[in-house]
Amino acid sequence: MANHASSLKRHRQSLKKRALNQTNRHKLKTQMKKLKTAIDAGKKDDASKMLPATFGLIDKSVQKGVIAENTARRYKSRLAKSVNGLAA
Repeated sequence: MANHASSLKRHRQSLKKRALNQTNRHKLKTQMKKLKTAIDAGKKDDASKMLPATFGLIDKSVQKGVIAENTARRYKSRLAKSVNGLAA
């Protein structure tokens, strides 16, 4: 690590940014895992209730730059397809 004041500041900033990104990524993955568990268990009611919250987190992750927009579209499409495919 360099000794210049600007590089030290940049390093501090990158550590903070990394911590925020990890937190946001973890929230997203946890929510998606919960939804997938409900889908695998065949709980259509629970999965349908969790779907909008999961979509919201996916959209927030795109806004924060955690995932790319096309990745978010793919996640949302696959999750919606899985939930809609469940028997009532």
